[in-house]
Amino acid sequence: MQAGSMKFMAQGKAQVLDGRVCAAEVKKDLASRVEALVAAGHRPGLGTLLVGDDVASHKYVAGKQRDCAQVGIASLSAELPQSASTDDVLQQVEKFNSDPACDGFIVQLPLPAQVDRDTVLNAIDPDKDADGLTAQSLGRLMLSVSGELNSSVACTPRGIVKILDFYGIPLAGAVVAVVGRGLTVGRPLTALLTRKNINATVIACHTGTRDLGALTRQADVVVSAAGKAHLITADMLHPGAVLVDVGISRGSVDPVSGKMHIEGDFDPSCYEVASAYTPNPGGVGPMTRAMLLENVVEAAERKYLHS
Repeated sequence: MQAGSMKFMAQGKAQVLDGRVCAAEVKKDLASRVEALVAAGHRPGLGTLLVGDDVASHKYVAGKQRDCAQVGIASLSAELPQSASTDDVLQQVEKFNSDPACDGFIVQLPLPAQVDRDTVLNAIDPDKDADGLTAQSLGRLMLSVSGELNSSVACTPRGIVKILDFYGIPLAGAVVAVVGRGLTVGRPLTALLTRKNINATVIACHTGTRDLGALTRQADVVVSAAGKAHLITADMLHPGAVLVDVGISRGSVDPVSGKMHIEGDFDPSCYEVASAYTPNPGGVGPMTRAMLLENVVEAAERKYLHS
């Protein structure tokens, strides 16, 4: 793929893979699918369980609720105090599990320190796992090499594949370096990319990899989800590579706006040699939220249209 990936550079400027544009198209499609479900007698519902008083978590959940309203999905919310125990959280998880109005739900992370995260996540009904991050959902992905996936896929990996497809960047036969080994991106993305319907070759690496640049220079596409600011520099890339920046590091606060500056994993010098890249913010983030909605709609379709 590397010769073909030079097509944008021939114009002298890398293409920006705008996640907001792609997410808007996804939402248009989802809105029509929600209408079909409503016509069949069921409005899809997304549950959100928020525990504690983390400011960022409250903002994320509010954004997800706005997304639901845009496409016609019912928003079902539950909040518990910072002092909530693991049992308190499990009781609310069970309420969502048994609620027919809820087709999928998320437990917003992070949870307070006294709550056992793994116990909570693995109590989620796999058929209602909107994030695709329970042991059952991840296991289904790992076991599925081909054919249709009848369970939710982790939102960020799914969004990465969707945005690359939207902008016409081929993955079949491509070499993709995935930097990061976390459960939300690195591990599920590697499994997703190697399924036969995508058919990429993956180089899995991380911040502990010896001579990381020697591996990333082999890649047509570099996805970095390490969360280490400017980890990847221009000399670590093959000219014309496509860059997907998932890493988030908190930078300085803008004295005028008061907003925290976000730093991605790619050094700005990388954009001079790339053929295309996702901005950060504005790239993968909007797609992650759109894929959460798609997971919920698909769960409802499996139950009410395809059962």
